Amino acid sequence: MHWADYTAKILRERGGPQVSASGITPSGEFHIGHLREILSAEMIHRACLDAGIESEYVFIVDSMDPLRRVYDFLSPSYEQFIGHPLAYIPAPDNNGDPVMGGSSYAEHFLNPFLQALEKIGVKPKVVMNHETYESGAFAKGIDMAIMNRENIRGLIEEISGRELEENWFPYNPIGADGSLDGVRVTGYEKPFVHWADSNGLEGRSDIRKAEGKLPWRIDWAARWIIHGITCEPAGKDHGSAGGSFDTGIPICKLLGGNPPDKIVYEWIQMKGMGPMSSSTGLTVGPMDALSLVPPEILRYVIARSKINRHIEFDTGPSLFQIADEYERLVSSPLEEKEGMSKRQAVSLATQSGALRLSQVSRGSKPMDSFAGVSFRHLSMLAQIKSSDKDVWLSLERSGHMEGEPSIQLRERLARMRSWIDGPHFPDESKVEIRVELPIDEKKDLDAKSVNFLSELSARLSKCDWDEDSIVKSIKDSCESSEIPTRDGFKLLYWVLIGKNDGPKASSLIYEIGRTKLLRLLK
Repeated sequence: MHWADYTAKILRERGGPQVSASGITPSGEFHIGHLREILSAEMIHRACLDAGIESEYVFIVDSMDPLRRVYDFLSPSYEQFIGHPLAYIPAPDNNGDPVMGGSSYAEHFLNPFLQALEKIGVKPKVVMNHETYESGAFAKGIDMAIMNRENIRGLIEEISGRELEENWFPYNPIGADGSLDGVRVTGYEKPFVHWADSNGLEGRSDIRKAEGKLPWRIDWAARWIIHGITCEPAGKDHGSAGGSFDTGIPICKLLGGNPPDKIVYEWIQMKGMGPMSSSTGLTVGPMDALSLVPPEILRYVIARSKINRHIEFDTGPSLFQIADEYERLVSSPLEEKEGMSKRQAVSLATQSGALRLSQVSRGSKPMDSFAGVSFRHLSMLAQIKSSDKDVWLSLERSGHMEGEPSIQLRERLARMRSWIDGPHFPDESKVEIRVELPIDEKKDLDAKSVNFLSELSARLSKCDWDEDSIVKSIKDSCESSEIPTRDGFKLLYWVLIGKNDGPKASSLIYEIGRTKLLRLLK
């Protein structure tokens, strides 16, 4: 059973309507690492609907969170806004300077991300957390937290293992300068929290308005109650022992709520470089990723992996492998057979679930997204054929396509060309057919290598021009030249593209064409 379907089964036992949620702080550019949480929650929501369970998916934007520092992409003028909620500070322009009177900082970074989510089929109910504070929905939770502050202090210190400051208070008022930083609570008379800020100014905050906020661990527990959240996957930083999930559960109960069960997901990592991070610049943006691969492939990256396993993402060989795996499963799905082992049955259910949840539109068939050609083959054609028309002719000639190219295939080629021309295309996948072998490389060829290339040239000059005949010519030339087949292919790649390996050799030679290939070998 797929992990999302299994979670839906557990949620059914909980009873009642289900609300899956994910949250994000709009402090800067988003990256596809954020999609792990969002798609995990959204896929669980879909699995609930598929199981006939009433369900809703909520996307909570932590717009009440403060600007914590002046990030590298911001100008020094943002120093004045440190500690201010992101909903109430101006958005930056292209130079990182604040634009007064325009959209908020939170909206500036959020809106492009929401557009990317829509392209991959994620259409949540968007909740801006500052609006929830403005509406007064947090007031009851704030009052209860203040009334139970010593109990909450004890829970946090015991579970997290860290000691809170002596003057800790379960509510952070906004001071006279608009900042949450350096504000000391001096008293509480419902509904007002009295305070003194770092400039010595005194005032009061109304808990029924967005004049302050709960600390994160309490805020999270309170929003579970406000929105009726029954499922919210958490990253391993929040889900680790003593993390905010562990403190959130008893705090939620203390505030009179029924917390969701703990679900922890692993991060998406850049291959060989660790977890993605907006602050370090180690990212690939969701729109960048969507310019490379179709949305169903991006969803499949998440759906195919167990939720507690980390995902290594790169724009190189592994992405080719995942994309080709998707195509293969869509074209030749596993089928239930009599006498299947338990392991085979589990694999079938898992793969079927992953394909189902990878579709952009819930309920659409995986075959609707099938392009009929592997990423590797399309990558090769896109690099050696300058026009789309030539690509279609090649695919028609090789039997990959009949008639006009499908919408899916046209879109896929457009993305492939964008990928090839952009900064993310891997060097090891680049294909550039050589016109002539450099003189110094010719000198390095030994007698057996020269004999092999000569034999191959002779065979390819008269064989049928199809991939099977080309492969046979290569193998026969290796045998008659007394060189291992592996060495023959390696030499051939080096002659053709200057590398030790590359696309399928027979496909490459077939697409280069007999005349051009023989000219190079000669």
